[in-house]
Amino acid sequence: MTIETLNEAFGLDGQLTFVAGEGGFPTIRIDNGLATASISVYAGQVLAYCPADQREDLLFVSRAAFHADGKAIKGGIPVCWPWFGPDPENRGRPAHGFVRNRAWNVLATAATDDGGTRVSLGFEASDATRALWPYAFDLTLDVLVGRTLEVTLVTRNRGDEPLVLTQALHTYFRIGDIDRVTVLGLDGTDYLDKAADGGRRHQAGAVTVAGEVDRIYTGVRYPLTLEDRTFGRRIRIHADGSRTAVVWNPWRDIAAGMADLEDSDYTRFLCVETANAADDSVQVPPGDACRLHAGYSIEHL
Repeated sequence: MTIETLNEAFGLDGQLTFVAGEGGFPTIRIDNGLATASISVYAGQVLAYCPADQREDLLFVSRAAFHADGKAIKGGIPVCWPWFGPDPENRGRPAHGFVRNRAWNVLATAATDDGGTRVSLGFEASDATRALWPYAFDLTLDVLVGRTLEVTLVTRNRGDEPLVLTQALHTYFRIGDIDRVTVLGLDGTDYLDKAADGGRRHQAGAVTVAGEVDRIYTGVRYPLTLEDRTFGRRIRIHADGSRTAVVWNPWRDIAAGMADLEDSDYTRFLCVETANAADDSVQVPPGDACRLHAGYSIEHL
């Protein structure tokens, strides 16, 4: 659909419009008085969210991010599905699955009774996806923009055999300074240290970042809190359908080698991802569905 036809079918007067975003991708712009937000129809990806009482966006997007067909957008909330991390079968398929670098469909938009805005995007199996992953499915990404940001990914099994998958809402949080952030709520939790030997470690105290961090925390009990002393705020992360949290920052050397990150970008974001990863895989029986939900709110310190 064109931008014009999207606005005719799904635009909401005074709060939601479709525009041509970076790379020409249709992008949903929301300004409903409670918050502003931006959602790319390509990749089904939330790119921006800022409540009316905040100065800084919740989310980080690199100025060097790719905005091109077949490329993932570095930042916002990419959807990793149906696998998290490298191709589990080592067949050369893209890391983090195939839905974060393809177009989605707009299913519905609506204003909520409390002044928020709801957007539903969809993605279905096709010949192209079956060549990579031979299963029948459809996905719905439901985004609610209000005083909080709520993101829900629903997987429906349309086939006659179980779907086994890992997945994540790979959230890039915008921060003031990587040296002045901590993640609370993971004290006493085990994690797999992917930046080292992949071995199991035990978290003692708050999570801080002083080098490359790539950790899959298991048996997580939400909520988590990202405390940012530079921006003077706490980001609360609530989740359902997840027992895994991934904390990632590439640090200086890896960031410098990434074409879609500026060299200093590692100082401006921290990923805290709501996931089903490692041993926390999901099995969806035929005709059934699973739900992964993350909610984000911001408080002043």
